[in-house]
Amino acid sequence: MLRLKGIAAAPGIVIGPAYKLQREEWLIPKHGISESDIPIQIQIFEEALIKTRREILDLQKRISEEMGKDSAQIFEAHLLVLEDRMLIEEVISRLKSERLNVAYIFSIVLKKYIKVFSKIEDDYLKERTADINDVGKRVLRHLLGKEARARVLDNLEKKVVVVAHDLSPSETAMMHKENICGFVIEVGGKTSHTAIMAKSLEIPAVVGLFQATEKINNDDMLIVDGSLGLVIINPDESTLNSYRQEEDKLRDVVQKFLQVKDLPAVTPDNHRVSIVANIELPDEVPSVKLHGAEGIGLYRTEYFYMNREDLPSEEEHFQAYKSVAQSVSPYPVTIRTLDLGGDKFISQLEIPHEMSPFLGWRAIRFCLARPDIFKIQLRAILRASAYGKLRLMYPMISGIEELQQANQILEECKQELNERGIPFDKEIKVGAMIELPSAAMTADLLAKVADFFSIGTNDLVQYSLAVDRANERVAYLYEPAHPAMLRMIKNIIEAGHNNNIEVAMCGEMAGDAAMVLILLGLGLDEFSMPSLAIPQIKYIVRSLPFNEAVNIAHEALSLSTGKEVEIFSQSKLKEILSRID
Repeated sequence: MLRLKGIAAAPGIVIGPAYKLQREEWLIPKHGISESDIPIQIQIFEEALIKTRREILDLQKRISEEMGKDSAQIFEAHLLVLEDRMLIEEVISRLKSERLNVAYIFSIVLKKYIKVFSKIEDDYLKERTADINDVGKRVLRHLLGKEARARVLDNLEKKVVVVAHDLSPSETAMMHKENICGFVIEVGGKTSHTAIMAKSLEIPAVVGLFQATEKINNDDMLIVDGSLGLVIINPDESTLNSYRQEEDKLRDVVQKFLQVKDLPAVTPDNHRVSIVANIELPDEVPSVKLHGAEGIGLYRTEYFYMNREDLPSEEEHFQAYKSVAQSVSPYPVTIRTLDLGGDKFISQLEIPHEMSPFLGWRAIRFCLARPDIFKIQLRAILRASAYGKLRLMYPMISGIEELQQANQILEECKQELNERGIPFDKEIKVGAMIELPSAAMTADLLAKVADFFSIGTNDLVQYSLAVDRANERVAYLYEPAHPAMLRMIKNIIEAGHNNNIEVAMCGEMAGDAAMVLILLGLGLDEFSMPSLAIPQIKYIVRSLPFNEAVNIAHEALSLSTGKEVEIFSQSKLKEILSRID
């Protein structure tokens, strides 16, 4: 028996034999072409694009029918990649200038785009590399006449756990639930599209499991615990029986969670918190409502700037924000101002290449340097605030000066709207994201200026522990439960409360059931998470007296290692879930 620890991507427990999916590695021919061949090669390229678009639309329709429109929205990004004029025109331009076959030219351009996106510092956007790679492979298949890899799974006669280096979003979506009961993937993180699709399919998944394809053989019996990020290879009989009991119990537990999704998040001793959702696009609002969210705690706005050659207009921003505000009303919507920088921007902005984009000219730093772009978004948010309960927050604040400078630009926008007679919420709340150690250490100072805090644990953990969590070689060092993180979070919450402001959390940690026990006891006011996690977290909050949560947090803070905290919190979670009738 061998235990492997990866990243928990989609919750649940499943037991089944391993099925290793071989990596797609094609030898792409390279040969010269004559000038007379160029139109023929362009036609071949265009036909491949048309076939790929037809495939994606068919797949989107199928997923919409089987899993709902929310799950099918994931393929909008694929269509945007396929229609990217910059990519298409670069292929055609290089085809004419280099006079090489189109399959080879396309593969080179594709690698360039993937390299650019892989350097992006934002986890969610970085993992959109999968979209480009997925669409690119589809196009290459048509250019090379290859068969889709996922089709080899169509005729499986038994349930299996798919083990692979990586799975594209479309491959994940094409795998029928009756055949595939779990995923074990070597790369990716919690925000990868494979993880998102696995959650939508309700298939347990573990990602970021380094060397999984080397350590797991075909037909090895696997236990996949998608809640803990644990994979057990060839378990002994006692472990197998224990997990089978857990698997049966989990099915009943999920139904219990759904029963409370529309009830308030209040503990048995009447301590009230807010359970809200993270979204990327307005199209996700129906899912937010369906799962019982009490608003939106993080509305990421980066997609307005991606996959286009021009800057989004104020009207585009306004219409999107207005739509979300009206749809979610009377609940609040917290909009994060744009968190972009480095090579994430369109070429017109002429941002220089940086050696360390993680530490570079991005987020609020970029916005303060380019108030012309920043003001467009701020005015749109203010205008939309007249149609619902909007709040805004600034990302990557490192100290009080940046917060004051951003607020000064916001005041200028308010004055501009006043002069034009455009209505907005003059009392709109303005918060700071606490995701840098410097902000965490000066939270008492920031709390005197900010209306609220939102702790961005994804970046705070990375910056504090010096861990790139998308790097499978060091993924094991990414520990939200590290004692340093717990102490830092405790200090941030106390600083906020001492200055009478609310403290929220919008990182993955806020949707981690075991960590919620500690965060609740530390006094966190708002938990923002993916919509699918909301019913379970609401159930836990409603089952745990606040004074008991305070004791759990106190004991967790006394532990010496992240592993000890993780084991302790998991044991407490099992104890609470065992109370379910």
